Amino acid sequence: MSSTTWNDSRFGPGSYEHASQEDRSAPRARVHITASLRLSGSRAFETTVRDLSLGGYTATAPMRLEEHCMCWLTMPGFAAIKGEVVWWEAGLAGIAFATLMEREVYDAIVDQHRNPGAELAS
Repeated sequence: MSSTTWNDSRFGPGSYEHASQEDRSAPRARVHITASLRLSGSRAFETTVRDLSLGGYTATAPMRLEEHCMCWLTMPGFAAIKGEVVWWEAGLAGIAFATLMEREVYDAIVDQHRNPGAELAS
């Protein structure tokens, strides 16, 4: 059985997924999206997505989220997107998508929900 955790060779240093979260090499847009987040084996809770990239996002999380936990983000008008918790600190969580978001989907979401003054540093 192959491993699919953030730290394995598929997601580890040198991978696009790792770079998009750690080095912030993917464009990240500041957004404000009220959405729902469901952790594996749990009920969904309301969250606010604060920034978004092709590789992941930062969202509010009122309770501690454990690293490597699988989750699903549902934003209005879009299908649920699978991800993995990378970090949690002081009510915010960084989550990497299980597969990179398609550019057209990213553009559509950002166009609908961009915060004024919006592009984050790469």
